[in-house]
Amino acid sequence: LVFRPYIHALISPVTQKFKKSQTVQQRLQQYGDAARARLRPHFSQAGLPYPPRSVTLLGLKSENILQVYAADAGGTNRWIRSYRILAASGQVGPKLREGDRQVPEGIYGVELLNPNSRFHLALRVGYPNAFDRAQAAKDGRTNLGGDIMIHGSSVSVGCLAMGDEAAEDLFVLAADVGLSNLTVVITPVDFRTGKTIPKADQSPAWT
Repeated sequence: LVFRPYIHALISPVTQKFKKSQTVQQRLQQYGDAARARLRPHFSQAGLPYPPRSVTLLGLKSENILQVYAADAGGTNRWIRSYRILAASGQVGPKLREGDRQVPEGIYGVELLNPNSRFHLALRVGYPNAFDRAQAAKDGRTNLGGDIMIHGSSVSVGCLAMGDEAAEDLFVLAADVGLSNLTVVITPVDFRTGKTIPKADQSPAWT
């Protein structure tokens, strides 16, 4: 049981080759009704319609929490619900290069929805963004890596692993609100609680 997620991660790329590819629309037909049934009560409790005008996903690395916020008619973000991040490799600090196993830190769009992820379903985060590239140029860094996902399962190599049901909710929510209306913010700690970056952190000064 302990090693089951890791075994699944190893064999999944092989078994995926033998599965028929699905479209985003087919995945919405498969998971949409159940995901919306789970989501709508949270939006109702927040006094917002579903789907909302826009959504912000706030990933708190140290807290292992992904919070969902949605904008009301006046543009104010309201908390909708939180999901536990089941796995996120690396530590406090931004992603700097390919293979460092770090989860990025910053403000990102979502580039696409992957209906055939080997980790169930996935949202591809727009890392590196313009800020990441600019800082890398100043630092003389190249090969920044990429392919960062918010996905199902409970195994991570630089991604946020949310478990399959949460991934279904986020996949359907992203499709319903539209990728252009979706923002991902990933932060090392929840600064709103007064936390600061640990002194042992070796991140570049610009962070």
